[in-house]
Amino acid sequence: MWWPANLVQVSLFRALHEKEERSKGGVTRTQFFLIAFTCSFAYYVFPGYLFEMLTSLSWICWIFPKSILAQQLGSGLYGLGIGAFGLDWSTISSYLGSPLASPWFATANVAAGFVFVMYVLTPLCYWFNVYKAKTFPIFSDDLFTATGQEYNITAIIDSNFHLDLAAYDREGPLYLSTFFAVTYGVGFAALTATIMHVALFHGREIWEQSMASFQEKTMDIHSRLMRKYTQVPEWWFVCILLVNIALTIFTCEYYKDQLQLPWWGVLLACGIAITFTLPIGIITAITNQD
Repeated sequence: MWWPANLVQVSLFRALHEKEERSKGGVTRTQFFLIAFTCSFAYYVFPGYLFEMLTSLSWICWIFPKSILAQQLGSGLYGLGIGAFGLDWSTISSYLGSPLASPWFATANVAAGFVFVMYVLTPLCYWFNVYKAKTFPIFSDDLFTATGQEYNITAIIDSNFHLDLAAYDREGPLYLSTFFAVTYGVGFAALTATIMHVALFHGREIWEQSMASFQEKTMDIHSRLMRKYTQVPEWWFVCILLVNIALTIFTCEYYKDQLQLPWWGVLLACGIAITFTLPIGIITAITNQD
């Protein structure tokens, strides 16, 4: 596990702080950083301020500006983005993070999943009208009524921001766009897959490292270096954790009407965080994906 994003930060800090002699005809890392920083800043003025159209260039929509199907297929902002391309780095790195920091297998895996969800699963669900999919936009993060109108959220909550069940029955159930619903499902599936993947491929390693840490038989180079410093007592961390949980529960109970989170919800959130911290940390350390 090498935490790819941290390697980028290490390279940046080394470029800024280490002294380096410039080779003949070359540039130092600091000079290269300044050149890249200046060029990226100068370039981003165009897609970010002067010519925002560079964020997404959808040539299919230019050819068929009045076609709904063309907008659904070609729009990079409100459709599947087939044939669309962007000259804005924020667009390139929007679904993956910086591709320069991610290993190839992670980039290829995310790209394959993106193609399957975006260009196979979502169109099939939409054009086969799964759960009345054609009633709503193919790509939108809004909520809709059964007739395809935007859902009026304020109509189903009272003055205390509580759900009014009678009003909800009058307004009808909420509906999501096809892409929004599919990505929700993929998100829940990814959480389950994360736990199973880590358990199957890294379970033994986690167990062995846990036993070794309790027995303190093996120490890596980082542990040996840190032994030179006085260790913070473990009970400090336990006290901070318990105090924070207690204050959070007190806040939720005292401002019950505003926050609407019961005490058991705080404990459930803590349990979920504890459960997913290790597996998600392992995936992030290997793939640079959150």
